[in-house]
Amino acid sequence: MSAAIEITDLWVQYGNTVAVRGVDLVVPSGTIFGFLGPNGAGKTSTIRVLLDLLRPSRGAVKVLGTSVREGDGSLRGRMGFLPGDLALFPQLTGIETLDLFAGLYAREPSERAHVLSSLGFPMGALGRRVATYSTGMRQMIGLCAAMQHAPEVLILDEPTSGLDPLVRDALLELLATARGRGTTIFLSSHVLAEVEACADRVALIDRGRLILEGGVEDLRRACPRRIVLTHRDGRRERILHRGSIVPFLEQLDPSDVADIEIRPPGLDEVVRTMLKAGGE
Repeated sequence: MSAAIEITDLWVQYGNTVAVRGVDLVVPSGTIFGFLGPNGAGKTSTIRVLLDLLRPSRGAVKVLGTSVREGDGSLRGRMGFLPGDLALFPQLTGIETLDLFAGLYAREPSERAHVLSSLGFPMGALGRRVATYSTGMRQMIGLCAAMQHAPEVLILDEPTSGLDPLVRDALLELLATARGRGTTIFLSSHVLAEVEACADRVALIDRGRLILEGGVEDLRRACPRRIVLTHRDGRRERILHRGSIVPFLEQLDPSDVADIEIRPPGLDEVVRTMLKAGGE
């Protein structure tokens, strides 16, 4: 599988502060890639380098096989971006905002109607000024601006911020559909359950260093399962178990166990475990 994004030995430094430290990362084409980390971990700095909004102190970054420093407007037109700190022109209407971004990308907004409809945006509000929109409506306009031109690489920073649960679910379905068409989605989010629901692979960055990367299922297996045994006499026993569950089950005495509950670790637990390990 070809790579849509290639990051090699990336360093970003602001004065005496090092924000990104030697990150190497490959994002396969046609995947949803979750980019995780606490505040100040280096996520936003990495994204800014991907967009050529920030020049790295050292290292190389390629998007769609082209160095972002050498790519021209045609490369940027193949990408879409939603910032985590979305700011729109309040005096423009919704349709004027979308037209403005379509002109910047220099590509036809062929997916505009589909994106807005899928998210449930009230089409009659497109003629209203953005200043009158709710937070969720502004976020939907931002998402549409990033997706309306059918980009080959879509970079989303906290995309569900301000969205109600139904719209969040609709967005995840929209992203899955885009992936099915071959779009590569680089998704930074603090909502781990959403990343777990849609991502093929994830990476975790902390204090500027990449501390893990892999498939979601691989990462879950790296953390212990939580097992609750209920014995015949009513006692409950809680166990953390790593590795294959089969040998553990074979050792249980059926005459002593009334019930067993096995809870696989969620992505949030994986992240907490890895962050704790990285800090020791």
